[in-house]
Amino acid sequence: MLEGNAERSVEATLGHLRVMDGPAPAQTAAPLTLEDLYRQHRMRLVRLAILLVDEPATAEDVVQEAFTGLHRNWGRLRDAAAAVGYLRTAVVNGSRSVLRRRKTAREYVPPHAVNARSAESLAMLSSEHQAVVSALSKLPPRQREVLVLRYYGGLSEAEISEAAGISKGTVKSTASRALEALQKAMQTPQ
Repeated sequence: MLEGNAERSVEATLGHLRVMDGPAPAQTAAPLTLEDLYRQHRMRLVRLAILLVDEPATAEDVVQEAFTGLHRNWGRLRDAAAAVGYLRTAVVNGSRSVLRRRKTAREYVPPHAVNARSAESLAMLSSEHQAVVSALSKLPPRQREVLVLRYYGGLSEAEISEAAGISKGTVKSTASRALEALQKAMQTPQ
């Protein structure tokens, strides 16, 4: 029961953010160039990274590194259609690295709270949506990744499994634990 409420709240909030971002670019029959991929997917990947690392500048760096890695390996890419999946996985892995480095750098200093969204976009969200975004930022990184990829990214369990490098069963159990933790966080007064 509680898990269902949290799931609906997360789905509503991240779905709302996805709608604000606009539709995902349609796949074309012609092979995409790296420039096309950058133009079509960069901002969506930056927003994904912002939800994972909580800092716009860092998120942009993560996405830039993902595109740089794709550029280095462009000649070895077997399937151009797989490039978006490669980029998504690189953004998730890059975000994990940032969070690991951040944790190491702050060993005994509690991390400061930074809004993942701009003041304007937060003002556009209802108080319930703001509570979900705030509670989401307090989840452990893997739980946050799974929920963001599921409800903001609109990915299936198999796609999340591939992007995050975890099994489908781990995706399911992590999502369940994350929704439960999110529900608890939203019920406790700030």
